[in-house]
Amino acid sequence: MRTSTIVSTKRAAGFTLIELLVGSAVMLVAVLGALFIYSRSNRVSSEQQSVTEVQNDVRSAMFFIARDIRMAGAGLPEQFAGWFIEGVNNEDQGAEVEPDRVRIMGNIEEPLNLPIRDYQGSSVNLTIEDFSFEQYPYPDAYYAGKFVIVLPSPDSPCRAAEVRRITHVTHATGGTNEKFNFSPGLAPGVNPPGGLSGTCASSDDYDGGMISFIDVKEYWLDVTGNASGLAAGVDGYIGNGEGGVLYCTHNGTHFPVARNIENFQLEYNGDMDNDLALDGWTPWQASWTVAETARIQQVRMWVLGRTAQPFTSVGGRPPGGIQTYRRPALSDSPGAAADDFHKRYLLDSTSNIRNMSLNLYNLGQR
Repeated sequence: MRTSTIVSTKRAAGFTLIELLVGSAVMLVAVLGALFIYSRSNRVSSEQQSVTEVQNDVRSAMFFIARDIRMAGAGLPEQFAGWFIEGVNNEDQGAEVEPDRVRIMGNIEEPLNLPIRDYQGSSVNLTIEDFSFEQYPYPDAYYAGKFVIVLPSPDSPCRAAEVRRITHVTHATGGTNEKFNFSPGLAPGVNPPGGLSGTCASSDDYDGGMISFIDVKEYWLDVTGNASGLAAGVDGYIGNGEGGVLYCTHNGTHFPVARNIENFQLEYNGDMDNDLALDGWTPWQASWTVAETARIQQVRMWVLGRTAQPFTSVGGRPPGGIQTYRRPALSDSPGAAADDFHKRYLLDSTSNIRNMSLNLYNLGQR
């Protein structure tokens, strides 16, 4: 028998090597394109998040600074206005950026303003007028550990105030024989502005004076993260080389207010020469007397934030003059000479010192 072989004229199914190579190349290009787009989008999103973080830091810092400067001198006699505020201009921290700092004093957080009946100066007992404690809703235990300032009578020539820490208060049933009790020695590390701290030579100077809860707040920028005289982890100070942190030192304890802060500058406006006209903005002058400081009515503040990392998504070089990626000049603090591709956010605000400017508006003079 004969067998016949049938040969198919159709080509075997499958891909040739060239087709596989072309397909793989197309797929590789598509995958690489997708990865590039994802990487670019992720980088831009991360950088925008860092900008948002800087903006939030700057805004929160400005809120607290402006609020407390506005309240400088709250609850304290006008005769002590020269000690409500004190500044430092362009503090040298051994770095390129030289920030300002400001110290304020007032009865800001909890109200207390009680007349002194008898105080012997640096003694452990201070007698106030009968029924004084009843003017405030604080229980006896609330006073323990609080900082107070003991001011002499405004009619006294002495201008020395004591900052003390209360151990407890005592009074008889019915609100008589009311006293503050202190531990021996003044409160450590709490110094009012202008060198007001001290003790009057005559104990009679404190009769008719005032005792008040005291808030001494100092806003300052730690540029290097290794501030002189401070130890990392002590009293709230971060340290360990973490710079760019704006602190509020409140009664000797350091509170980090904001990170990513590059510069902090202030200027002051008031009738320093007592001619019934504001003199114009100027940085803090170390030569100002107490009388001149008492005539300050306004404070202008600049807070400059900077992203922690440079912008890698910047294409080319930014146009000259806009300084988007360069530290700008603020007040009398010079700017940088070159771009560094860190993006910045600047906030500028002005605050009236409420307790030092009321007479200016009501009477036309201070």
